[in-house]
Amino acid sequence: MSSKKHKALSEKKGVKQPSTISSNASEFIKKRNDKQTSSEELISNILKGNITALSQAITLVESTQPEHTKKAHDIILGCLPHANKSVRIGITGIPGVGKSTFIEALGLHLVNQERKVAVLAVDPSSSLSKGSILGDKTRMENLVKSDQAFIRPSASGSSLGGVARKTRESIILCEAGGYNTILVETVGVGQSETAVHGMVDFFLLLKIAGAGDELQGIKRGIIEMADAIVINKADGDNIQKAKNAKVEFNRALHLYPAKDSGWTPTVSLCSALEQTGINDLWELIEGYLKQVKENGYFRANRIQQNKHWLTQTIDDRLKSDFYNKPQIKLELKQQMQLIEQGKTTPFVAADYLLNL
Repeated sequence: MSSKKHKALSEKKGVKQPSTISSNASEFIKKRNDKQTSSEELISNILKGNITALSQAITLVESTQPEHTKKAHDIILGCLPHANKSVRIGITGIPGVGKSTFIEALGLHLVNQERKVAVLAVDPSSSLSKGSILGDKTRMENLVKSDQAFIRPSASGSSLGGVARKTRESIILCEAGGYNTILVETVGVGQSETAVHGMVDFFLLLKIAGAGDELQGIKRGIIEMADAIVINKADGDNIQKAKNAKVEFNRALHLYPAKDSGWTPTVSLCSALEQTGINDLWELIEGYLKQVKENGYFRANRIQQNKHWLTQTIDDRLKSDFYNKPQIKLELKQQMQLIEQGKTTPFVAADYLLNL
């Protein structure tokens, strides 16, 4: 009679682990998670300055789920009458220029002046994994502790121009929540970050010494749009290099045509690490705002931006509706296969799909 052999690696019946949570608590958590907060409740709580409600609303607005679109739309409409009462500042610069450290220094300065600051930080999404680090709160460890500050990192997704798909709507929600200074930090990819210029009142470009010569400074695009250029990291052994860079960019700015706002862009030095130059910069921004409000450009610019985002929203909605149609999904897959087989071209396939 053969006996069953037991190997050293064979499983043995283990001790049943005790439940780590009571059934009553588990049921409570499940019901709480299943409960959907209404649009009216979210709007009411946002207007009261509730950060949790504001975060939930931004999540709904950023969602690509069709069932969230209507609710997000209602929340934006409910918050809109309470928006447009802030100063919107766009901040961009190449990776490594110190945007997060600079924003924290500026944010703390504004909080000390009893302003409520919302930071909308846009993090680049991987084209492979589609993920983002969203680590800006980690870098702004002092600002995040303030009750007068709200920091919201968002993934850029497939959006171009350095901002997230719903940054514009997030600005409205933050303004309704009582934040009178909105700082929009772009992903920092270079010359193409111009979308943020269409949603802010003041566009700030951060540079560092040694990033390029005068020729780099006169390139069209992002530098041409800047209302101010700040040479960051002007500290330690880098001070003289920063001063030289300031001279070069000042020369470059003289080659640009006058702005519609009547404002003359400036170049200044700053050390976010040592918090020098922050107060002077804010006084500069206040001077700009005073000038553009007096000459009418501030309001005219906001109106023009709204018109631009109307057409942009239509483009986005048409694109979304197109790809979500069941027939298009099926035909698109077939056209992809034909392209793989060399039986059609991308242009012919596109015409065919659009004609559907």
